[in-house]
Amino acid sequence: MKQVIKEEGSRPIKIWTDDIEVEALQQAKNLARLPFIAGNGVALMPDVHAGKGSTIGSVIATDKAIIPAAVGVDLGCGMNAVRLSLKASDLPESLTAIRHQIERDVPLGAGGAHKRESDLINNHDRLPFTSHVVTEALAAVGGAHVLLRKAAPQLGTLGSGNHFIELCVDENQDVWVMLHSGSRGIGNMIGSYFIEKAKRRMEAHFIHLPDGDLAYIPEDTDDFRDYMAAVQWAQDYALENRKVMMEVVIAALRRHIPVEFTITQEAINCHHNYVDRENHFGRNLWVTRKGAIRARAGDLGIIPGSMGQRSYIVRGKGNLESYCSCSHGAGRKMSRTAARKLFTLPDLAKQTEGVECRKDDAVLDEIPGAYKDIDAVMANQADLVEVVHVLKQVLCVKGA
Repeated sequence: MKQVIKEEGSRPIKIWTDDIEVEALQQAKNLARLPFIAGNGVALMPDVHAGKGSTIGSVIATDKAIIPAAVGVDLGCGMNAVRLSLKASDLPESLTAIRHQIERDVPLGAGGAHKRESDLINNHDRLPFTSHVVTEALAAVGGAHVLLRKAAPQLGTLGSGNHFIELCVDENQDVWVMLHSGSRGIGNMIGSYFIEKAKRRMEAHFIHLPDGDLAYIPEDTDDFRDYMAAVQWAQDYALENRKVMMEVVIAALRRHIPVEFTITQEAINCHHNYVDRENHFGRNLWVTRKGAIRARAGDLGIIPGSMGQRSYIVRGKGNLESYCSCSHGAGRKMSRTAARKLFTLPDLAKQTEGVECRKDDAVLDEIPGAYKDIDAVMANQADLVEVVHVLKQVLCVKGA
C-alpha cells in the first residue's frame, strides 16, 4: 500500500499507487462518504483511473445496499487464459494467417454477432439457466424473451474497446491463449437500466448525493432482488461467453498448427467487473470490484498489460486491506481521445513491434503508450499478489 487518505466524516481510502489523477481521487472521496460503505473503506488498485460513478480499479464493501454504477455496465467482464502443450518453436514463423482465422471465426466489434442459424441454436442451448426469479428480473429490464433473443447471437463474440484475444509465450517458452471480454450488449442494457432505476429512487426519496451516479438500491427492496438476479445472470453469461470464444480460438489454432496439442492448464476464468457476497472482518458484505479481481490466498489471477507489454499470471496473497483484491490490468493513463491526439500510426507500429496485430487507425487509441507501465503496476501490488508466470504477447486480436 502506498498511501492512506482519511478525512473527517469519511471512510479511509487505501491506495496502491502514488500515481492517481485528481478526478479519480475525487470519485473515491465521494464513495468514502456514503454511510453504507464498510468501515475498512475504499481500496484503490495500482491501475486506478476515473470511471463512471466510481473509479475503475476500485474495491468497496457495502452493507445492505449496492451502487449499480460502481459495478458498471460491462457486467462480468473478465479474463480467461489457458496454457497449451505447445512451445514457442511449434508456432509458424508468421502468425498472420492465425490472426486472420480468429478474426473470421470470432465476431468482433460493438455490434458483432453470429449470423448462422446453427450458431443461434447452439448458443440458445448455452445461455445461462433462467430460473423464475431471473426471468422476472430480465422481464423488469425490458422483456426476458426480447433480451434472450438479443443475447444468443452475441454469445461467443468479443466486443470492442480494450477487449482482446492474445497468443502469448511465457518464461518457459510455453504457449498460452488469453482473452478478455464481458456480457456484451445485454450486460450493458441490464446495468444501464438499474443505474437509471437507482437514480429515480434517489429522486423519489429526496436523497442528494455528491455524484448522481452513486445512486444506490437498498437491500430490502424488490429492485435489489431483481438487480442481483439479473447481474448474476449477466455474470454467468460473460463466463460462458469467454468459454465459447476460447473453444473457437483453440479450433482456429488447430487449423494452422500441424503439431498435436492439448490444454495443460486453465489459469483462471475470472470477473473483474462484478459484485458478490463475501465475509470480511467478521461481516457478510456486498463486495463490488470495478476493474479489480479477487486475490484470496492461493487464488490464481490474470493481469494483462497492453497489446505491446507483458502480462502476468499471479497468485493472490489474501491481503485483507484490499478486500483480497488486486488490479485487473495496466489501466489507462489517458483517454482514447487524448491518445489519438498524441500518437501516430508509426508510433503504434513501433510500440507493437514483434506482435502480430492490426496497426491501423481503428486501434490507435489502444496503443501501449496510452496505458500505465504494467511493471510499475505489478511492483506497487507486491503485497497483494505473487507472480507465477510472465507472458509476452506475440499475437493480438482487438475488437475494434
